[in-house]
Amino acid sequence: MNSKTITIGFLSISALILFIAQFIPITPAALAADTIKDRDYSLATAASAQGGDVIYVCENHTGALAAFAWDPTTRNLQPRGGVNLADAFR
Repeated sequence: MNSKTITIGFLSISALILFIAQFIPITPAALAADTIKDRDYSLATAASAQGGDVIYVCENHTGALAAFAWDPTTRNLQPRGGVNLADAFR
């Protein structure tokens, strides 16, 4: 085998690997900055300064907003507070 045959074989195998890799689905990692909006509720997540994540739940009809924090040490979802959005922006 000469060097041209080895090079062609190596490039062919590399091309085959890349061709197969393009069909493998990539699932994105869950980010702490996602927003979900539906007809009745909106949900948003954010990273907390104390560690863990915070989820904000907004009820779209009444404008009520509640915040829940995930505590990674106790593995528990704890309420952090709630407010009416109309009162918050006055």
